[in-house]
Amino acid sequence: MYINFWYPICASEDCNDEKPFRTRVLGLRFVAFRDAEGQARVMRDVCIHRGGSLGKGWVRDGQVVCPYHGWRFGGDGKCTHIPTLPDDSPPARAKVDSYPTEERYGIVFAFLGDLPEEERPPLLEIPEWDQPGWRANKLTVFEVGAFYERSMENGLDPSHNEFVHPAQGSPNINANLRRRPLDVQDIPWGSKFLVTFENEVKGTEALGEEATLVPEVEAGSGHVGPNTMITWINFSETNRFSQYFFEAPIDENRTRVFFVNMRAFMLEPENDERIAKVNMIVAQEDIQILEELDPVRTPKSTAKEVLVPSDGAVMRYRKWLREWDEKGWRIDSRRLRADAGDIAYSIPCPDRRSSGNWVLDPVPLQPAGD
Repeated sequence: MYINFWYPICASEDCNDEKPFRTRVLGLRFVAFRDAEGQARVMRDVCIHRGGSLGKGWVRDGQVVCPYHGWRFGGDGKCTHIPTLPDDSPPARAKVDSYPTEERYGIVFAFLGDLPEEERPPLLEIPEWDQPGWRANKLTVFEVGAFYERSMENGLDPSHNEFVHPAQGSPNINANLRRRPLDVQDIPWGSKFLVTFENEVKGTEALGEEATLVPEVEAGSGHVGPNTMITWINFSETNRFSQYFFEAPIDENRTRVFFVNMRAFMLEPENDERIAKVNMIVAQEDIQILEELDPVRTPKSTAKEVLVPSDGAVMRYRKWLREWDEKGWRIDSRRLRADAGDIAYSIPCPDRRSSGNWVLDPVPLQPAGD
């Protein structure tokens, strides 16, 4: 798990100015709420007074109130009110990490790290969003009992489709292409590939009788950062899916997925439910595999697996992870787990670069290149 990337925190509809939204990402608790201007705010869910959960409190005048002693915090993380202080002048040290936010596609994202704006990796854009000829399904959020790297690698693996998803009419990869290395191309902060499949579809129940299929299907996947996946399925110029998976590692064993499905056919609203149902059937087929993987987390060495040419995109993803390891961005999960209950860590926010005297220790990180 890494700091210094954008992570989905909650659906926009779950972030309001009355009740804080409480969630767990990267093994730590966070709280989301809206300030007086309606802007989504995300903070570490720990009151620095005596450890109360801000997420169990309430929002008043655009500020979150701790339910333990009534300390109030603004969206910037600074304490604005301590009921027991006669002059109501909170000390400068009374502050909680608050993170940059973006709200897109019905999702509240937070940049969980301390990089200045000009150095941050990008939040993935969905080019089809609000474009003519495309329709988005309602945002789907679901949890997987698996490590997020395993989930990401599953999406970067074209050779599993004919075995894991046969009932959905998944086409088989061309026999000759199956034996060739994938043509994996680098993109900013990630990589992608496209392959050609034979159209050996067992009926069109999943897509509807009106869906037009062609002899060959072009499909592929890509990633941006360690936790954002894109899948393209192109049946033709007019029959296309673009699917976006924004993944939030809950901890080392669980992942929360925010799924945005874009389609360029069957655009009528009455098709939404059918498309969503098929998508979740496919997702459940993957989940059944992912939740039984052993070991749960990705092996540190490729010597502990037998990788083949069709795993090329997985290998390139792991190479990207090593590059972010070199930057010293990987969380020391073992230490975080060992200290749980004794130390309340926090993902360092950008304000830590310009101000000191913070109560919570920054989350432990593995040494660069380790």
